Amino acid sequence: MRFGAMGAAALFFMLACGTASARDIPQGGFTVDDVVSWLQSKGYKAQIVTGSDGKAHVASASGGFDFGVYMFDCNGDRCGSMQFSAGFTTNGKFDTTHMNDWNRDYRWTRGYFDKENDPWVEYDIDLTPGGTYELLDDQFKIWEAAITRFTTQYDLH
Repeated sequence: MRFGAMGAAALFFMLACGTASARDIPQGGFTVDDVVSWLQSKGYKAQIVTGSDGKAHVASASGGFDFGVYMFDCNGDRCGSMQFSAGFTTNGKFDTTHMNDWNRDYRWTRGYFDKENDPWVEYDIDLTPGGTYELLDDQFKIWEAAITRFTTQYDLH
């Protein structure tokens, strides 16, 4: 019995010391300013810009490619989800089979063509309920890997 109590105490101590506390995303999600602060804290450029639709979004870049961060599911200034989006000017020379291959083979992002037949890649992130900065950082790594893979695979430099 003595060894059982000591074992339980040791297990409790290991779990208590080894468990890192996750940093929660604010209740209701992010504001556009929160996105700017988060990206800048990771060393990325980030600025608020206003689109042609009059809505504010964040302009940033990764791996030499520009991308936008668009806010969705908003209640006031706080938004429960966001979308990373990057487009590439190819003057209509991007092969549609590439996009079909991409959408079939890569789970996390989706691609499509705009009106000029230029390719776009997007990735949606749900921030609420219960999102953490650690999970957001992990999902951002997925975005970075995907955009790098997309631009490399289809020679969009």
